[in-house]
Parts: sequence; structure tokens; C-alpha cells
Amino acid sequence: MKNLIRIVSVFSLSLISIPALSVSEDRPADAELNVTPPISLTEYKSPGTDPAKTENKSTYAVLDIQTGLINEVAVRDYVIGAVCAEMPATFNTEALKAQAVASHTYAMYQINSGKNDESLMGADFSNDPSEYQAFFTDEEIRKYYGDRYDEYYSKVADAVDSVINEILEYNDEPIVAAFHSMSSGTTESAENIWGRKIDYLTPQTSPEDTEAPGFSEDYTFTADEIRSRITARYEDAVFPSEYSEWFSIESTSASGTVLKMLAGNKEISGTEFREIMSVRSAVFTIEYTGKDKFHINTKGFGHGVGMSQYGANSLAGEGKTYSEILSHYYPGTILTKMQ
Repeated sequence: MKNLIRIVSVFSLSLISIPALSVSEDRPADAELNVTPPISLTEYKSPGTDPAKTENKSTYAVLDIQTGLINEVAVRDYVIGAVCAEMPATFNTEALKAQAVASHTYAMYQINSGKNDESLMGADFSNDPSEYQAFFTDEEIRKYYGDRYDEYYSKVADAVDSVINEILEYNDEPIVAAFHSMSSGTTESAENIWGRKIDYLTPQTSPEDTEAPGFSEDYTFTADEIRSRITARYEDAVFPSEYSEWFSIESTSASGTVLKMLAGNKEISGTEFREIMSVRSAVFTIEYTGKDKFHINTKGFGHGVGMSQYGANSLAGEGKTYSEILSHYYPGTILTKMQ
């Protein structure tokens, strides 16, 4: 999804531009990528009830950023392609259903938002996972699944078909169905990440995420690497002579996200630092370890807002249905059947 809502410039979910992450069976794509609202929260306004906007479409116009061509994709094929690109087919079927509803809802929200993005050249969205929701064509799905194409495609398609007419709504409108790979153990609020409160994107418990593969990741950077990356973003950044004084985390959210930190003489957010350093999460610690090197440890993967994909899979394994999973991660929303 779009580099999660951009305040200055969202997603880009997504989102950020956080670098596009490859999808694997062991690690879903970063929903931030795959999870970013299509418009800035500061620009958000209700799409209203204009029939021209809310009318169901039979196809979506998808810009292929590799070829520059706009392809008309049937809604069913689009949702299947999005789920294949965003969540491992090895995940529980109820988790795949939840992802299908979130992906479909994202598409509807994008269209209903009425945003004019000239770079789309008239398309509804593109297949760029750093800007919009990730999407695989059937050819890409075949290449990705290889010998297990028939098995995996059938599993995903069956999950999609069972919920293809359902989307999530809030106040009778499609929601910003943000999602991410795994949280820190508690999901994050949209307000802390994108600067504006959204009633259904609030912190929710997701303790199973702490057991997910890759939950905790360690990085080592030299002082020169860090200085180079930060000054590339902020030319006037200045760092003390003592490496141990380069960074100071000033505040964090209840979910652990770094809200404010000092990087030399610059005050930045943890999300900005995450983007600059290309690490997995804005829930992190940083310390100088000597010999001109810094150690960063992250918890979780993605912006942390909305549905945790690994959390959804764990809940499904505990017997929760897709509707219960969606209700947990998007409280107060209504699962609506479209005609």
C-alpha cells in the first residue's frame, strides 16, 4: 500500500519510502509498503456518497511501472494477485481471507478517495509496492510459486472467492485498511505514525508477533555510514566529536515506536530514521559499541499500524475466523457485503 500516509509527501502503507521488500513464504511483504494509505492524512476528507465514486467496478486499471502500460484487471484477479504478493500462501486460510478483505478494501478506498495522482496516467493505482499495494499478475504468480503454483494459487483463490464481495467500512465508507508484517507486540496508532487520529487504527494487542521469525533484528553500521546517510537527507546535520553523544531517544509511544530522537543536531522521528537507515521497524534501540561502530536492534517489521499479518496468522491458528481477526485489528469497523 502507499507509503503510509505521507505527511510531507504515504504505504508510501507505503509506505516511506521504505524500500520495496520481497515477498517470501517466511516473511510477508512490509505492508507499509503494502499498507499505506493512498493520500496524505492531512488531505483526507470523506469521499461522500457520490454514486460515480461509490459504484462497484468490474475491473481496476493498474499501471505496470516496468512497462508503463495500464492493464484492465478484473477485481477478482486483482485481489488474488494482491494477496499472493502480500501474504505467504502457507498462511492459514482465515488469515488469507482477512488479507483479501483488507486488500479489496484498500482498492476501494483508493478509488473512492478521488485523489488525482498524475504519475498514474489515469490508472486507479500501480503495481509499485513502495507506493501502492503490491500486486502480481498470473505470470508473476506462476514464476513466484513455481512447481507449487496449482496448490498455492488454488488455496489463495478459494480464500478470495469466499470473501470477494466483502469490504470493511467505517461511517459507510471503505476504511484505510493499513497492514504490516508484524508489530512490536502491540500495534501502533495512525496518529503516532502519520500524525492524525483514525478511530479504527489504534493500538491493539498482538503478542504472538514476538514469536514470529525475524521479530528481533540486529544491524551494525560504521559511523561514516550513518553520517553519510543522515547528511544525505539533512545537509546541515552536525555530529559531536564523541560518537557516544551522536544519538538520544527522547520519547517513545506505548507500543515502543520512537517518536522523537536527536541525531546530532537534528530532531527527527523514529520513522524518518527507519527510512534513512533502511531498518525493519521504528521500534528500535541504538548504541555506540566502540571502534567507530553503532548497533541497532529493531522489534517487529513495518509501520505497525492496522493488521499484523503474522498476528492474523497466529489468531487463525487459534481458531479465530477472518471476521474476528479483522474486528480485532480494525475495531469499530463493519464488514459489509457489496452487491
